[in-house]
Amino acid sequence: MESFGARLRRLRRAAGLTQETLAEASGLSAQAVGALERGERRFPHRETLDRLADALDLAGDART
Repeated sequence: MESFGARLRRLRRAAGLTQETLAEASGLSAQAVGALERGERRFPHRETLDRLADALDLAGDART
């Protein structure tokens, strides 16, 4: 099973975004995005997940 961080990195790259542009679009810091991708922050708040999903333009099942 793919980890959250690996999935976030895959989705970010598929969207053609850098950590910095994803951070700007989601209202997070680039450091926070990097920490999530590396698994250093393993349990993000629901609001953080929603902001990332919105920034990645995810809909339906892709949001879970």
